[in-house]
Amino acid sequence: MTSPAGRHGDTDPAVLSAAGGSEETQGAEQAVAEALAGLNGLDELPVSEHVSRFDAVHTALTDALSKAENLLSGSSSEAGS
Repeated sequence: MTSPAGRHGDTDPAVLSAAGGSEETQGAEQAVAEALAGLNGLDELPVSEHVSRFDAVHTALTDALSKAENLLSGSSSEAGS
């Protein structure tokens, strides 16, 4: 079974165009990759530290999703310019 996380680079060109270009999309993908990198080394940490790491990753992913939704809906801060 393929993980959805492994498919973040498979972006439809129509989505890129709707999102305002590949630069913003690449920034969003980088934000997701950086957030997921927060899980690196988790198996080496005490279980008591896992919750804070998961919370930080969840917050970063929520922020990235919000930015992506704004790009797709056209409600980014540049839309009013």
